[in-house]
Amino acid sequence: MKIYTYPSKEARRRVQQVAGRDLGFKKKDLQAVTRILEDVRKNGDSAVVKYSRQFDAPKITVGALRATASEISGALKQVDRPFVRSLNKAIKQIESFHRQQLPTSWIDTRREGTMLGQVVHPVNVAGVYVPGATGGTTPLVSSVLMGAIPARVAGVKEIIMVTPSRKDGSIDPHLLVAAKKAGVKSVFKVGSAWAIGALAYGTRTIPKADVIVGPGNVYVTLAKKIVSGTVGIDMLAGPSEILIIADETADPVYIAADMLSQAEHDSLASSVLLTTSPEIAKATAAQVKKQLPRLSRKDIARASINRFGTILVVPDIQAAIGIANDFAPEHLELLVGEPFNLVGSLKNAGAIFVGAHTPEPVGDYIAGPNHVLPTAGTARFSSALSVDTFIKKTSLIHYNREAFKKDAADIIRLASIEGLDAHANAIRVRLKG
Repeated sequence: MKIYTYPSKEARRRVQQVAGRDLGFKKKDLQAVTRILEDVRKNGDSAVVKYSRQFDAPKITVGALRATASEISGALKQVDRPFVRSLNKAIKQIESFHRQQLPTSWIDTRREGTMLGQVVHPVNVAGVYVPGATGGTTPLVSSVLMGAIPARVAGVKEIIMVTPSRKDGSIDPHLLVAAKKAGVKSVFKVGSAWAIGALAYGTRTIPKADVIVGPGNVYVTLAKKIVSGTVGIDMLAGPSEILIIADETADPVYIAADMLSQAEHDSLASSVLLTTSPEIAKATAAQVKKQLPRLSRKDIARASINRFGTILVVPDIQAAIGIANDFAPEHLELLVGEPFNLVGSLKNAGAIFVGAHTPEPVGDYIAGPNHVLPTAGTARFSSALSVDTFIKKTSLIHYNREAFKKDAADIIRLASIEGLDAHANAIRVRLKG
């Protein structure tokens, strides 16, 4: 890995290159996804089955799209007890964290003659997308938990999950067990853009969702972008990213391992180190080179490190904080002597991991906070998937006659300035009455 000294033109150019990488959308992808969505909207189940046969399970039928009760109950017999123990622990801790987010309805009567408030309701149907590798061979259990648990905590009555099946039309039992325990009502063996279309428009087999959440590939992300507005979505998540701030107290072995933990996701993933120590920078680069060949996904990790892996030697911690806030990373690790001293200055990050024993995978699986986080700089204005993603807030307004009369003249004046005479008249007729 090349080491850059910041500030310099070369270092600034590298930061812009990494921070400015886009989600990888191409015109042909947009056209393909648009065609798929329109096909699903018009033809429903038949379109869903057509694409599923083409890309996932060649023999799948409409009747087999939904996982049966026997498949779900049988899945528990196919997983081992240590997995179930770990799963239960993760569910307990994720649920506990998300319960702290629950908003409440409220009423304010401080202004005489008025009652103002906010009523909170969950959406009726939530769709959780769980991605898979080609053929649905990768059981991303954590994606099930992070999508379904906040929906259940929010009070959503019907939580449905879509995920690509394996070639034989089955779903990995670990996913089915996780779905059952997380509160998913129905599981459908559907992936990619046609799954998003089915959730957005509804088919005879797959219910229409009010909100769709969960990460996916370019096709899934583009599909969510297109149907946004028809349904709610959590966010448009891009390639994974980590930014680490480290001083001379940090362990290069830890830093390299954490950078590679993101690099193995995707060749577009970025791993950035900001350090005040040239020695730590050199040692980390050496550790990345040493650890990388041992990884099962070393080819993906190598491509990511070569394209977007970056080490910057900065003059001081304040410079690192400034770069981090501009970058607005998905994951931000603090591997410094006094990490809590920095937390208040870091305004833009999806999640902050504080201290040497809080690597990013802790948050991915079991700590409790959601791992579906804003990427590509969107942490400047957006937040993690949460209970709020599945909540609607309705304003409540009541005036008695005396309170109405106090505000009437001001309403008429403001409506008249806007040229909305009918608005003003709705006030005048009540004054005359």
